[in-house]
Amino acid sequence: QSQLVESGGGSVQIGGSLRLSCATSGITDSLWSMAWFRQVPGKKREAVAAIDSRDIIKYADSVKGRFTISKDNAKNILYLEMNNLKPKDTAMYYCAARRSLIVPVQQMTEGLYNIWGQGTQVTVSS
Repeated sequence: QSQLVESGGGSVQIGGSLRLSCATSGITDSLWSMAWFRQVPGKKREAVAAIDSRDIIKYADSVKGRFTISKDNAKNILYLEMNNLKPKDTAMYYCAARRSLIVPVQQMTEGLYNIWGQGTQVTVSS
């Protein structure tokens, strides 16, 4: 059974950095798609960054230049390096996966991911 477990969230000051990790299990396919999403209470979940087994990477405009998504295939861990954090980055961050490829233009589409973690909270304050 496929499982995702996020970690690395916490509280940080404006301009600080955090690295989120998503440990994957049961996803050993050679073709896969993974992404980070975030959600603020009362708002729709939004895509932050996506990556797949072809190393095609997408970022939301709001995080370009500040966030970096990567995957350690040997350890089966997905990462999200977040720098220059802003209060608007405060949210619950979720790791998502699909055991197949997604057309690149749809990599940031929430409904195409069918495996989700429980989330890790990120809070950015002054």
